[in-house]
Amino acid sequence: MGYVDIAGVAHTLPDGRQLFSDVSFRVGEGAKVALVGPNGAGKTTLLRMVAGDLTAQQGVIARAGGLGVMRQFIGQIGAGGTAYWDSPDRTLQDLALSLAEPAVRAAGEKLAAAEENLARAEARGKFSTASQKAQMAYAHAIATWGECGGYEAEVLFDTAAVAAVGKPWDEVRTRPVRTLSGGQQKRFALVLLLRSANEVLLLDEPDNFLDVPAKRWLESELKESDKSVLFVSHDRELLAETATRVVAVEGGGAWTHPGGFATWHAAREARYDKLDELRRRWDEEHQKLKDLVLMYKTKAAYNDGLASRLQAARTRLAKFEEAGPPELRPKDQTIKMRLQGGRTGKRAIVCEQLELDNLTFPFDLEVWYGDRVAVLGANGTGKSHFLRLLARGGTAPDAETSPVDGAVLAPVAHHGVVRLGARVRPGHFSQTHDRPDLADRTLVEVLWRGDEHRTGLPRGEAIKVLSRYELAAQGDQKFNTLSGGQQARFLVLLLELSGATLLLLDEPTDNLDLASAEALEEGLAAFSGTVVAVTHDRWFSRSFNRYVLFGGDGEVTETPEPVWDVR
Repeated sequence: MGYVDIAGVAHTLPDGRQLFSDVSFRVGEGAKVALVGPNGAGKTTLLRMVAGDLTAQQGVIARAGGLGVMRQFIGQIGAGGTAYWDSPDRTLQDLALSLAEPAVRAAGEKLAAAEENLARAEARGKFSTASQKAQMAYAHAIATWGECGGYEAEVLFDTAAVAAVGKPWDEVRTRPVRTLSGGQQKRFALVLLLRSANEVLLLDEPDNFLDVPAKRWLESELKESDKSVLFVSHDRELLAETATRVVAVEGGGAWTHPGGFATWHAAREARYDKLDELRRRWDEEHQKLKDLVLMYKTKAAYNDGLASRLQAARTRLAKFEEAGPPELRPKDQTIKMRLQGGRTGKRAIVCEQLELDNLTFPFDLEVWYGDRVAVLGANGTGKSHFLRLLARGGTAPDAETSPVDGAVLAPVAHHGVVRLGARVRPGHFSQTHDRPDLADRTLVEVLWRGDEHRTGLPRGEAIKVLSRYELAAQGDQKFNTLSGGQQARFLVLLLELSGATLLLLDEPTDNLDLASAEALEEGLAAFSGTVVAVTHDRWFSRSFNRYVLFGGDGEVTETPEPVWDVR
């Protein structure tokens, strides 16, 4: 069985800010430990340290047992955390090998390279010396693949492919990862990791992009697994069902609640009350010592015999201050999202006999100005494709209905007609945050420079805007170095500044902490425009007034209430 021990770990960001310090906790054999806390507090950084992607600057991390890692975005691979949108041709086989055990991964990569070399050599001549060498290398690679358990791994790959995509491994192994929905990618990776021989799993937001049946499946798998699991999640139902211990990363440190998530909130409030009481007592004692020093200082001016008492009081005060005050109660988040929008034509979206190729049957849909439409359904039914088609401006986009940002969106194969109404300007939020145009730019630079779609802001104004989203401290960080929740907040901020009158949100709450999700809900309630959101968030969906269901049978229908049991 595996375990993880973290003792006295600290991490300082490149700009000199300390992210956290003196973090200590243990993931025992078979334990399911949840990391919770605000976006940007350091949860993902801690997981990367345990995974070996980052070296602990201070403290010790000990680990036993094979390790399986799921990063926040499935496409992130290796110690560098390269995102999959930098490798658009990455296949499902590449993803499977990246999640396999080291020996299988190395043998698989060697076999893939040998296959490519053999194909190139035979293209130049089947009986050439180069071809014969390539054949020998290929035969050796096949033998190595079998010896290290490659064929057993292919059985597992097939199980994962059927579970995620509904097709056998041989049919989908060369399929690009980007053609799978976010939920299908997650389901594929989770099956591989949960069925692997690894004794320890690190899962960063494993429930993101999963539909509700898949979330329930994950809850069941985690409860039944004998693996030691350290995971990050903001899904309260998943946390309540699976976490045997909760580690809260907040306020520059971490504390452990030995119970489950059901009792964590009460324990957190009790801890805060205790911290407040300790600080109050410390302040009172501090003031008493200062008053004592002042009294002896005043009296010693007229009585030399009190000089020794004055020095003793000063020494006592100095030692008290050197020991420092108790830990402060973490500051509450105050995020203000001021989504504005604008008046548009009465009909915001009109779909006439719209059919998404190989995904849906033809359907009609009218969305009116001011509607809040939640798009529901199982993974892989076409919901994200539908949003992307709207974000591109519909079937025949023009200057008046063109997207408000510079994001490059892939075409969507379809038949039928999609029209956006007068003055409807779509703004799109991608579930995978795939914005390579922002990756290597700091937040202040993005806001300051602006682009052809958005007016730039002076640095001071940019910092003020970032402060409303609690991102001022990250102003000089590059977008790709932010946590998933911080990226999500910044992308919402860009929508706020864009002038969009139609918000198209693909799983917007997946990476947001509770305070950020509530701020988004408040921002959408005040938005003067139309909102269409794909979501599997049962809590978030309650703020919508219309529900469109993409069925697994290809039918698209409107329902009066949310429908979650979609399989």
